[in-house]
Amino acid sequence: MRLRSWGRTGIRCAIGAALVAYAMVGVFSLTGHARQSRTVTAGVYSGAQAVRGQELYKTQCLLCHGETLTGVVGPMLTGDTFLAAWGGRPLTDLVDKIQNTMPLQAPKSLTSPQAIDLAAYILQAGKFPAGQAELSAAMLPQVTFPAVQAAAGAPAAGGVTLTPVANLAAFMRGVTFPNANIFFNVQVKDPGAEKPRAPVPFDYVLWGQTVYYGWQAVDQAAFALQETTPLFLLPGRRCENGKPVPLNDAIYKQTTQGLIDLSKELYRAAQSRNQDAVVNLAEKLNQACDACHKVYRDVGGPEGGGLGTDRCNPVK
Repeated sequence: MRLRSWGRTGIRCAIGAALVAYAMVGVFSLTGHARQSRTVTAGVYSGAQAVRGQELYKTQCLLCHGETLTGVVGPMLTGDTFLAAWGGRPLTDLVDKIQNTMPLQAPKSLTSPQAIDLAAYILQAGKFPAGQAELSAAMLPQVTFPAVQAAAGAPAAGGVTLTPVANLAAFMRGVTFPNANIFFNVQVKDPGAEKPRAPVPFDYVLWGQTVYYGWQAVDQAAFALQETTPLFLLPGRRCENGKPVPLNDAIYKQTTQGLIDLSKELYRAAQSRNQDAVVNLAEKLNQACDACHKVYRDVGGPEGGGLGTDRCNPVK
């Protein structure tokens, strides 16, 4: 058997042919991937799967999300609000959310097949058609929710548009609540007292509290409340149960403005570096928060929790 001598021209031709073949494989591979990608409008789950998901929903989800999936203390799982949150995202994100964080009282207690069945029921409730085959874990990354146009936000300086991301409860818990607590803390702890000299704790949150300490922390809390409270009125924001924030309701606007005005008073009191001056306003801060909570939060359930089906409804 003779060994063939290719020569430089032959080698170049062989390499060129290999590159062409490789490119063609890539094209076919991409085409195949494109064929696999589809939206939930294409019948990606089966009717039987949705029935299983519905039975599971009744025992695991109904209490928080409601019989019609329109939200109670938990958010809506259907409708425009739901699609605004999930539009353009792969179905795997929803299934992971279900499996890793739900139900709220027992996260990660659902199996992957159960989470997929629940997703199938959510799709059925959202009027997305069923298909012949069941939705599988392998399909999830290739299936997406249809893209939707984001809700119009409010224009800001520099061409930036402010668009709400958190629901009202999450926003208040993350921003308003911790800053208000700094003022309540002044009732029991003097901001002018000497900074503790204990070793810095091995915890970023606790460590952060030792960096901006005492009156500086109080000043910053007043600034934070002044700057962020107007965002309660940002168009498009929803309440925790999925209902629109009552932006046009007179009491809601009045109580929001009341908190903004009080934040300015709190800053002036903090500038006096007089603990009593801040303490005297702390009860007013509690009343300002309570004035809104009594009307919009603490209805349909116990204070700060429960099933507030009437929460965020405009005053009748």
